[in-house]
Amino acid sequence: MKSSYLTFLSLCVASLLFGGDKPNIVFILADDMGYGDVQVLNPERCKIPTPNINALAKGGMIFTDAHTSSSVCTPARYGLMTGRYNWRSKMQRGVLNGYGKPLIPATRTTVASLLKAQGYNTTMIGKWHLGLNMPTVENKPLNQKGLTNIDWSGTIAEGPYNLGFDYYFGIAASLDMPPYIYIENDEFVGEATTLKAFKRKGAAQAGFEAVNVLDDLADKAVEFIHSQDAATPFFAYIALPSPHTPIVPTLKWQGKSELGAYGDFMMQTDAFVGAIMNAIEAAGLTENTILIVTSDNGCSKAARIERLQAKGHFPSAGFRGAKSDLWDGGHRVPFIVRWPASVEAGATSGELICLTDVLATFADLTVSEVPENAGEDSVSFLPALYGKEIQSTRKGIIHHSISGHFAYREGKWKLLLAKGSGGWTSPTETEASGESVMGQLYDLESDPGETTNLYDSQPEVVERLLAQLTTYVEAGRSTEGPPSSNDVEAIKIWK
Repeated sequence: MKSSYLTFLSLCVASLLFGGDKPNIVFILADDMGYGDVQVLNPERCKIPTPNINALAKGGMIFTDAHTSSSVCTPARYGLMTGRYNWRSKMQRGVLNGYGKPLIPATRTTVASLLKAQGYNTTMIGKWHLGLNMPTVENKPLNQKGLTNIDWSGTIAEGPYNLGFDYYFGIAASLDMPPYIYIENDEFVGEATTLKAFKRKGAAQAGFEAVNVLDDLADKAVEFIHSQDAATPFFAYIALPSPHTPIVPTLKWQGKSELGAYGDFMMQTDAFVGAIMNAIEAAGLTENTILIVTSDNGCSKAARIERLQAKGHFPSAGFRGAKSDLWDGGHRVPFIVRWPASVEAGATSGELICLTDVLATFADLTVSEVPENAGEDSVSFLPALYGKEIQSTRKGIIHHSISGHFAYREGKWKLLLAKGSGGWTSPTETEASGESVMGQLYDLESDPGETTNLYDSQPEVVERLLAQLTTYVEAGRSTEGPPSSNDVEAIKIWK
């Protein structure tokens, strides 16, 4: 069995936990919320009021150097759920659509299955986007067009309900991807009998409207929290569909910001966080509930970033790039943790962490072990919550873009195996193809905005970082433990 980094802190965790009880865990994952979209993280250049997330930060800890493993939805969520980089799986680039096949096999340990084994009541509410095995009429091959040939009364296999969650309510993928219908546990809620388009046209349940989804999910999440038995710890993974497209604030929130629909939708997203905070408090669970708020990647260009910037709002704060990119604006995300029983209020951590680290952290938290064939890229950040240094032999973390390009971060250095953004931001790889410099190297300590490329002037640093990246890719893991296997034979780190 692989050690889950049981430092002296985690060995003592049972006595540190409030009243000797395991803490409840509520993990809120926003969709396309940039680092600079949160007022407390970007006070001078954020024009969107986020009073609830600000209050959460005041009562907890801000991680200023937190990242997703990928700068887009599906792969980042794979990393969160499994503690493993997405490119070790068949997901080498892009994202799944609403009809995509399951990306996580039932045999793989997930955050939910790990906590369930420790006695947690586990639930997920919101956007899945990791693939589902949807039932079809007469078991014929899936037809994704029009009303499709899905058996809406059939059983959905290999979804969240089969990967450690006791309960699930949500949508298959992004809010702009069909099918537009709710799923509860392993069944559809009703039938998709009509066609609708919330950007992409497809099968929809007649009463399903994108504008109502955020409120529907909030109601479900609050209901879940109020229904919990104080004697049993719970884990709630709440994956919001906002502020991702379609950008559809409800009438209550329209016109509330000075930035149009995106600002309004972001304010509604903040209000969702507030509703969860209020529910936890009303249930008398605040003291020993870990509440985490983060995002799956940076702000999307669909938010019309240039228009936002013209009005003084910078959704990536001072970082370069946005969703899809290798630059930090694509994957540096808000990460705020409140746990009154154990985490100092108003604290800040500069430790480098990744969403893949959640699995090992929750294992340490519950004094359990991660199997050797799981969490290959997960390191516990539990010590950081107590103001201590993270203990790990892992030297750095790996980033991945929508087009499958790699970057590697170690200390102050960041190496990009791309000539451009690696994503949608200009210069794209096509636009930068004529550049003579093969890659990019930045000193983030002196150049957090990634403006001065040191690739040619620091060849020894490039060589060292490239060698370490190659080792981690080929070993099948970036943490301690026996060599593991990637799901694909050959992974090309240069595209």
